[in-house]
Amino acid sequence: MIAVVGHPDLAPWTLALLEEELRTRLARCAEAGRTGLVRAGQGLPVVFGRAAKRAGPALVTVVPTPNRMPALRRERDRLAAGELLLLSERVRLLEYDPADRDACIGADERVLRACAEMVAIWDGTASNGRDTTAHLVAYARSHGVDVEVLWPDGAERVPGYGAQWS
Repeated sequence: MIAVVGHPDLAPWTLALLEEELRTRLARCAEAGRTGLVRAGQGLPVVFGRAAKRAGPALVTVVPTPNRMPALRRERDRLAAGELLLLSERVRLLEYDPADRDACIGADERVLRACAEMVAIWDGTASNGRDTTAHLVAYARSHGVDVEVLWPDGAERVPGYGAQWS
């Protein structure tokens, strides 16, 4: 499987740039018989899902299930999850609370342990209270996951845009 992680505050034009970049990479994965794996949410997960649909690999979407009931907090995340479910071949329910930062990190770590590859949309900055991209890159590498870092020309972040756990 291949997963994607990245900054939660990617500018809308950066997300548009990434869709084609990810489609190219996912086409190679489809040829190798790999599946895409993404944790439900808005922004980068939806771009990954759209790219997977165009490129051909099957997509698995991970949905949070605190107390054994599917749950997403914000309306934007619910709409994004709905689109991802339509794009997905399979859904994986994972017990974690999407409102809890540490639980989300733990969920991302469990997702990454199921993967052979990861694409990180990362500008090289350190993790902080809202952005765990650097941590997840280090985590994946320490668990033998092949990591490709991608930061296309023209990519930007918008502070506060798309921030998680708010």
